[in-house]
Amino acid sequence: MEHPHLPTTEAAVTAIRKIADDYRLAMTVTDDIGADQTSRRTSAGVFATLDPDGSLPHEAFVELAGSPAVSVRVFPEDDAKITVDHVEFHDVPRDSVPAFLRSVYGGLAHTKGRFFPPGQWLIVPLPGDETYKELIADTTLTPWLARSARSS
Repeated sequence: MEHPHLPTTEAAVTAIRKIADDYRLAMTVTDDIGADQTSRRTSAGVFATLDPDGSLPHEAFVELAGSPAVSVRVFPEDDAKITVDHVEFHDVPRDSVPAFLRSVYGGLAHTKGRFFPPGQWLIVPLPGDETYKELIADTTLTPWLARSARSS
């Protein structure tokens, strides 16, 4: 299944809002607009609001209430950082954000532990062959992460 193309940060926020509505989750959004406001625009001059190409970059931070605790930072460069119960997934393509969140809230995301090398992983499968996997750094699992455990 192909991901819908989300050409802008606003399109991604709209898609996240639809998922929040579908799963009855409260949602807050903080928008940072302008090169002087977005987190990755270090090359912009002081007080510069436009990128060198004249565009106005838009970054958004979205928090979804409930269990698990989820936040999404959508960057102007077509990617996002998604945090699920303190586990950070960096460089998720903006177009993959809705499928990622549906996997988390739809019960497909799960944890898996290994004896060697030791560790617990949060695994988020998406339609097709796309899967995201991150090591859970905190040794104490949140209740949601513990409930999501699957045996090897």
